[in-house]
Amino acid sequence: MQETSLESKRFSMKQARQIVGDLHAPNPKIYWIDLLITAICGHLCFTAMMQLPDRLAGHWPMLWWELKGLFYTATILLCLRGAMFTHELVHLPREGWTWFRIAWNLLCGIPFMIPSFTYYPHIDHHRRKSYGTEHDGEYLSLSHQPPSAIVFYMLGVLVTPLAGFIRFAILSPICWVFPSVRKWTFTHASTMVMDVFYERPEASNRVYRIMILQEFGCFLVCLGLVAHGPLIAKTWLDPLWIHAYLVSIGMIFMNNIRTLGAHRWTGPGSELTFEQQLLDSCDYPHRPWITELWGPTGTRYHATHHLFPSLPYHNLGIAHRRLMAQLPADNIYRETAKLSLLMEIAELWKRSADVARRSAVAGRIGSYALPFAHGLVSQNTDPKPHGSDDANGWNISEAA
Repeated sequence: MQETSLESKRFSMKQARQIVGDLHAPNPKIYWIDLLITAICGHLCFTAMMQLPDRLAGHWPMLWWELKGLFYTATILLCLRGAMFTHELVHLPREGWTWFRIAWNLLCGIPFMIPSFTYYPHIDHHRRKSYGTEHDGEYLSLSHQPPSAIVFYMLGVLVTPLAGFIRFAILSPICWVFPSVRKWTFTHASTMVMDVFYERPEASNRVYRIMILQEFGCFLVCLGLVAHGPLIAKTWLDPLWIHAYLVSIGMIFMNNIRTLGAHRWTGPGSELTFEQQLLDSCDYPHRPWITELWGPTGTRYHATHHLFPSLPYHNLGIAHRRLMAQLPADNIYRETAKLSLLMEIAELWKRSADVARRSAVAGRIGSYALPFAHGLVSQNTDPKPHGSDDANGWNISEAA
């Protein structure tokens, strides 16, 4: 898309680029220190949660539960932050970051069964022509669907860990033995997306080689999980499985909540203008000590990230503050700054409820809408995208 299409009376990309032009270089020290501290502390908290002595529960049950809850919460927050670095991997330069990518996969991607190859298609979410369309697996037109779509999206949290296990413990070895299954698996079961009907486009041989290597690592993790119960824990109901599942759904639940507020989801399923895409995304610059917990590694600045995808996460806050200070008072960028994540989700629910009351759905039907919604005919195209008036579930066919 030419730069002229990014210029309008209410926003100038040229001016915005000048304001943040010196912020595009990622700082390797910040990335390495943040990742290592986050990942190591996350694994330590999980271990502490697992190893709390049973005798403590017998003598001081309240203290035992409080410590369990403390370590559980810390594990979720730290592991979610570590997992979110996969988003940075997509946007980092290919050269010079190989060891960082390897370290992330060893510390987070493979143990969490979200290796980096599963997030490669994220780049389509940033393409002007594909954002919000059927080619964007990270978008659902939730503002044009009944609340059941939001509910089903959140219920996917419960089956996502199992879907990930099936993908790497069962489908991976089948693909190795029967290569004919590989194409289906790559197309339908190898991407972290919102839309379970998303079909991943064909990739290069290099991507396939990376995928096979990373899924073998995930397969070994699955084998370790299966063997841990009878061989180490000496039980067929391994506490490790229960703890791992609970941490997984906690991480996914928090990420899904964050995702519901990352966008306004007003796209009708067709291509949006640049202004509509910008206004469809949200920033949460207030209360950083809270917002950074649920929106780590810059994901709370989702609108700024969509504006400049190559900005490293540690500079997004700086970029947002500069743009707010230096852009004109009537610039539409200011409309992307929101006060509260829960308030935005409440607004999304209200828009969705309005659609349900009208019994009409506009735009592309998402994967989590009730079956009856697929047969509805749009009677009213509202709510329109604002401006014309933000890990994730697994895409494993019917699993969600």
